[in-house]
Amino acid sequence: MGLTNSLIIQEYLRYAIIGKFSYGKPDIQELTRTIPGQCGIKCDCTIGLLDTRHVLIRLTAMEDYMYLPSKLAFYVKAKENYWQMKTLKWDPWFEPDVEKTIGVAWISFPDLPPNFFVKEASFSIASVVGKPLTVDMATKNQTSPSCARVKIEVELTAKLPERVKIN
Repeated sequence: MGLTNSLIIQEYLRYAIIGKFSYGKPDIQELTRTIPGQCGIKCDCTIGLLDTRHVLIRLTAMEDYMYLPSKLAFYVKAKENYWQMKTLKWDPWFEPDVEKTIGVAWISFPDLPPNFFVKEASFSIASVVGKPLTVDMATKNQTSPSCARVKIEVELTAKLPERVKIN
């Protein structure tokens, strides 16, 4: 596959999320109708079947892409039933039978000096724990100077630091 095709595929799946249904799921038409509203998706998306337990949700906005995996699970109501859907970030090596060990979480830095509230500094500190994704609005606007918060992707099986010392 050429570089051009690889870039096209990468762009096509830039904001792709996998929805995993462990205990059955409604039909694709029902999911296409219900997932956007019930899961808080704000912008356009397309939903398609990957296999009997997984759907591919292609989002158009980074905001939705960061929001969906930050929830443990969604309960999608369709035809008077609730269906549990867990969300995972799509990757090219996705294997339906292998559980992912990457999660999304907010981490806090209490008593951080105000000069560290800029995004670059907060991201630098957060990278010790995982891959920084965004800062919360209070950190961005410096309206809560007692604590900075950063949303990160984290390897759930890794040993995480309890504290980060800043010199």
